[in-house]
Amino acid sequence: MEKLAASTEPQGPRPVLGRESVQVPDDQDFRSFRSECEAECRMECCDVPAETLYDVLHDIEYRKKWDSNVIETFDIARLTVNADVGYYSWRCPKPLKNRDVITLRSWLPMGADYIIMNYSVKHPKYPPRKDLVRAVSIQTGYLIQSTGPKSCVITYLAQVDPKGSLPKWVVNKSSQFLAPKAMKKMYKACLKYPEWKQKHLPHFKPWLHPEQSPLPSLALSELSVQHADSLENIDESAVAESREERMGGAGGEGSDDDTSLT
Repeated sequence: MEKLAASTEPQGPRPVLGRESVQVPDDQDFRSFRSECEAECRMECCDVPAETLYDVLHDIEYRKKWDSNVIETFDIARLTVNADVGYYSWRCPKPLKNRDVITLRSWLPMGADYIIMNYSVKHPKYPPRKDLVRAVSIQTGYLIQSTGPKSCVITYLAQVDPKGSLPKWVVNKSSQFLAPKAMKKMYKACLKYPEWKQKHLPHFKPWLHPEQSPLPSLALSELSVQHADSLENIDESAVAESREERMGGAGGEGSDDDTSLT
């Protein structure tokens, strides 16, 4: 079993093959170049304090409201006061198969800034499912930097193996449409979060107050690193885009509807 680390420290610089830059709320200033497995996105958030964005990324109940791609997400267990294991499954553009991951996540407040990192692990009670493709987060994370009392910048880094050969239209659509819309949807969710949180356990924030966590404890020795080569590789390179996806789809990342954030 490979030794695991529940650390928030980045494991050295890695080459980034693609970069997406989004300035919110300006719809015009977007440039994108993306590879299938590596991406870097940066978003400047006006009227959103760094601590609010940090809360939004942690609040699993709120994520179910604003993340229109999520199928199912839940926390499994905690390792330390700033590390846990969780499950996340998401919808892929039709007719691709949907994906899921089990990740070890760790986080760290650094003054007015915050960092969240995760990578894929194997959990004995959550093996790959037949109805989903088990993807691999090699190293994924968020860096939130405060730029003022009510503004911040978020940098999102991702090295993900989707466990499949994806068609070109998926890569193009992800970089040109899905990624910027997802970042803008996150921004809108941040604006609405304070009001939503006041109505939904306003003082419950176990990511800030670990004594509040209801999760069972889990020993690191019960987990192992999820290597991509141990999972089935799905060849979807010849899959054609569905008519629904070409038309923009109903809901999902292609939609700016935020009526559920109440």
